Amino acid sequence: MLKLNRSSRGGILRVSLVIITLLTGAAGTYLLLLVLSPVAAPYMSMKPIDIAKLPAPALHDNRIIIPKIGVDIAYGEGAAALDRGAQWRAPTSGNPLDGGNFVIAAHRFSIQPTPQSTIEKSPFYHIDSLAIGDKIVVDYEGKRYGYEITKRFDAEPTDIEIERRTDAPTLTLYSCELGGSDAGRIVFQGKRLGEIDLSKS
Repeated sequence: MLKLNRSSRGGILRVSLVIITLLTGAAGTYLLLLVLSPVAAPYMSMKPIDIAKLPAPALHDNRIIIPKIGVDIAYGEGAAALDRGAQWRAPTSGNPLDGGNFVIAAHRFSIQPTPQSTIEKSPFYHIDSLAIGDKIVVDYEGKRYGYEITKRFDAEPTDIEIERRTDAPTLTLYSCELGGSDAGRIVFQGKRLGEIDLSKS
């Protein structure tokens, strides 16, 4: 049986410690990269959008477009829609065509295996950059509608009032605070400007 002397054992232990330290450092660096990737998104993939350069809306490709923060994502009904973009939270409360309260929610921050997928799954990370007067575009059933933000406020996680139908045609966007779903919601509401005439684009 081969026996290692004390110096050999010490050498193996030092090499093992170096490898463990390097692996731990690499894992920590990668985790930090994942966490910070949405912060860098506006400089990488989520640049401001020129509405005039958008392709015409497709009949079955409903989308929410926030030019200021580079968001152009699909929305749909059901919780699974959150993993594909955004969720149409209360279809019976309203839509862009018929009016009422058109409610859209999306993840603020969802850590994923890669920086790009973390960015894609955190579409509303920069929603707090929006301000009164900013424009939102909604593609709905082959038509394009414009909205203008008129209100910003915070809401408790249990506040269901933000999803109730409204008399005036309204867009409600919301997401969790960065502290998580228990920390509350950041909410934006906007008025409908009307259908966008694509022949003038």
